[in-house]
Amino acid sequence: QVQLQGSGPGLVKPSQTLSLTCTVSGDSITTDYYYWSWVRQPPGKGLEWMGAMAYSGNTYYSPSLESRISITRDTSKNQFVLRLRSVTPADTAVYYCAGRNYSSSCDSWGQGTQVTVSS
Repeated sequence: QVQLQGSGPGLVKPSQTLSLTCTVSGDSITTDYYYWSWVRQPPGKGLEWMGAMAYSGNTYYSPSLESRISITRDTSKNQFVLRLRSVTPADTAVYYCAGRNYSSSCDSWGQGTQVTVSS
């Protein structure tokens, strides 16, 4: 069973970099056809897909965030990491990591991490 756990600071100051780590258990993030995403939900708003990394290491970013976002991975720790630069209060949201294997159509979600951008 694939499980995801997100972690990172819950408070970030404006202009700094938001960094969150997702730790995956139950399967390797490099296993064929997995697609690992970051999704966020601002207060009172819907879900926003931010970007993803495929099992191959290829990344895909939302055009609205591509100038500020990067997704990396540490295969030795079975983790993938979100970094969002130059944050503002508009980036306050609950951040989720999620995974899908397109060979099985199964998906898994982390618990969500509240991140507040404030000075």
